[in-house]
Amino acid sequence: MSRQKKNALDLASLKRVMPYIRPYRLHVLLSLLCASVSAAAALLIPIFSGNAIDCMIGVAQVDFRGIFVNAVCIAVTTALAAVAQQVLATSNNRIAYCVSRDIRNEVSVKLQRLPLSYLDRHPIGDLVSRVIADVDAFSDGLLMGFTQLFTGVVTIAGTLGIMLALNWMIALLVVVLTPLSLFVAAFIAKNTHKYFTAQSKVRGEQTAMINEMIEGQKVIQSFGHEDESLAEFDQVNEELGKVALKATFFSSLVNPSTRLVNNIIYAAVGFVCALLAIGTNPMMTVGGMSKFLSYASQYAKPFNEISGVVTELQNALACIRRIFDLLDEKDRPADAPDAAMLDAKGHVTLTDVSFRYVPDRPLIEAFSLDVQPGQRIAIVGPTGCGKTTLINLLMRFYDVDGGSIRIDGTDIRSIRRSELRRSIGMVLQDTWLKAGTIRDNIAYGKPDTTDEEIIAAAKASHAHSFIRRLPDGYDTVVTENGGNLSQGQKQLLCIARVMLLEPSMLILDEATSSIDTRTELRIQSAFARMMQGSQPGEGRTSFIVAHRLSTIREADVILVMKDGHIIEQGNHDTLLAQNGFYATLYNAQFGA
Repeated sequence: MSRQKKNALDLASLKRVMPYIRPYRLHVLLSLLCASVSAAAALLIPIFSGNAIDCMIGVAQVDFRGIFVNAVCIAVTTALAAVAQQVLATSNNRIAYCVSRDIRNEVSVKLQRLPLSYLDRHPIGDLVSRVIADVDAFSDGLLMGFTQLFTGVVTIAGTLGIMLALNWMIALLVVVLTPLSLFVAAFIAKNTHKYFTAQSKVRGEQTAMINEMIEGQKVIQSFGHEDESLAEFDQVNEELGKVALKATFFSSLVNPSTRLVNNIIYAAVGFVCALLAIGTNPMMTVGGMSKFLSYASQYAKPFNEISGVVTELQNALACIRRIFDLLDEKDRPADAPDAAMLDAKGHVTLTDVSFRYVPDRPLIEAFSLDVQPGQRIAIVGPTGCGKTTLINLLMRFYDVDGGSIRIDGTDIRSIRRSELRRSIGMVLQDTWLKAGTIRDNIAYGKPDTTDEEIIAAAKASHAHSFIRRLPDGYDTVVTENGGNLSQGQKQLLCIARVMLLEPSMLILDEATSSIDTRTELRIQSAFARMMQGSQPGEGRTSFIVAHRLSTIREADVILVMKDGHIIEQGNHDTLLAQNGFYATLYNAQFGA
């Protein structure tokens, strides 16, 4: 990346950060005030110290009263500076915390608006790294900027004014030479930025790998892949170590380099002041020399701090750009302002639907289907034929590229997503439970439900019996993603969660794949009752994706898909009689 482009990105990032700081401008003003008080106190102490020194120069000419007065002034000024520093630190911490909190909140909202295609393309660990590690790194850089930058600027301005008043020639020498340390710092900072950027990127890859290793630990161990996984992790860890060491090495050069320059300047100023303080008619007192050396040191110190801030900001800006890259991603299409409500009866029509995940790789082409209310539609076919994709389109996790999907005559793109998904209960093969109680998980889609309704749904899904055997029953706490439950138990809870909602339509995507055969028969019976609807003669339109063909014999229509097309359609007996692809699949499972 060219230096000009990098500077433009840095400036753009800083401009984008300002709206996050603006709501806390009162704290910023308080920080400026405290920084001014702290700097003023630091500037007064050398004056009192120099005056005290001048009070004790000369044989039998010690001014004890003057020494005492200046000592009291030093004590009071030091106490005032300590209070100002404490308030400054508290205020700056609050600014950094609130800004990072607001950014995380915005990222959280953004994640809810992103299309699933983005989440499918990016590792979860990398997203976690951006939300946690990158925001923390930016917060640290922001905190250092507020804490040291404000104080440093005020100190430089105040010190410069006092030195000009004491001796403008020596002050000019200090002013001309001291900023040389900034040029040293800027030269080093140019080399640190690329390493900080690489460090953030590799850290995201490492977080993604750790997340993958933890989630797949059972599979890793069952295949004896521990050594290979550790080798892959060591490789990423080694790469992170290399870029982190380079970033640390170059950033750590800033402070000693600038200190070396400033110490040389300090020695030169001390030498000049000493020449002015000696002789029969000295042009400067010893106390005055002490003041000037103190101010020369104070004038140089903020440049050291600012150079450190610049280095830290390199890392902070590299991290915040990763956050802004995420925030700049295109949202999924928003619901239309006049989006329709939905009271679904269950008439689903797909007309010439086409869809592809990758632009140059067609998946579903010219797909048409008419599902009458209350019908049970089973979808079967080989892996990758488009079964789950069809479900994703029905739920509007993805929008069709061509054609239309209508429910009761209304295009689902003109229906609020929340309304559409409230009308469709979905049970997936991949179970998901949130950290919380069994009761919370069953009532996830209906928080205001009663305990009686929760228990009824658990009984209907045949989950009640195992829940009663848990230590705390429905109050048993489920760990992250149900780690303390079996796969079958988690799936029963997911089924109970849907049964509680009593939706207008159902989608069952391998809903009983992790359940034993005896329980599966009971669940199929419960699903059959659920598909019948709440009123006599009223059925729920249901889409059933299954590999086990025994679970779909009673379906009204079985769609046999291959390469994104329906190649066969009919009920179980009709398809067997055709002796086509469905019959081949069925005989492969039950022919023996």
